[in-house]
Amino acid sequence: MVGIYVDDLIITGGDDAELKVFKEDMKRQFQMSDLGTLSYYLGIEVCQGPSGITVSQKRYAHKLVEKAGMVGCNPSSTPMEPRLKLLKESTAPPVDATAYRSIVGGLRYSRPGDTLQAWCQEDAASTARKVVALSSCEAEYIAAATATCQGVWLLLLLVDLLDVEASAPVLRVDNKSAISLIKYPVHHDRTKHIDIKYHYVRECAERGLIDVQFIGTAEQLGDIFTKALSRLKYDELQSKIGLTKLLSTGNRT
Repeated sequence: MVGIYVDDLIITGGDDAELKVFKEDMKRQFQMSDLGTLSYYLGIEVCQGPSGITVSQKRYAHKLVEKAGMVGCNPSSTPMEPRLKLLKESTAPPVDATAYRSIVGGLRYSRPGDTLQAWCQEDAASTARKVVALSSCEAEYIAAATATCQGVWLLLLLVDLLDVEASAPVLRVDNKSAISLIKYPVHHDRTKHIDIKYHYVRECAERGLIDVQFIGTAEQLGDIFTKALSRLKYDELQSKIGLTKLLSTGNRT
């Protein structure tokens, strides 16, 4: 197996002799260097020893803080003012959307476990998707389709890497009407105006590639990324998604 990011490669396998042959073949074809046992890759520090492999992202976390321009900033109990509503018509200076997405993307993690889990959250009033959604039910349906694409792709990647049968990703949706649109073909007439590509979620549910489950609004972990929450609710969801403070000193970042 070869993991490639631009011009950086990770090579792994179960036969040391085959790995050596492969690396020699690559050196004959390309100008490249063998850096030996993996120690650092894409922000992940790797320590390999007799007892196993451990990974850390302390250096990566500090770089992310620097990128956000928050080195030395005082900690805040919540990232947004509770119940704050953002509007497209705001007169505030525009933010750099690319930089924002880059920072948020650096904070996304899946909880450890044997099964991939996803929480999808959307609403008709604030959705930025350029599609027709006449209700919160349809907006959630479209969001579920997007989450399904990511979940199935990750599932197939894990099957390739681990060479085992993996459990279908669990897709948690807090809208029962949206779940009905996904699971029951009798509701097809209600979604004819929705772009056909979003019906992929229906096919995946029928084939067992995803496991769609209802999640109560109080347990919707996606809210921490989409809503301005109170401190108590924010702390509760932080704990549930496994967020950990790297530094706990008075001068923490």
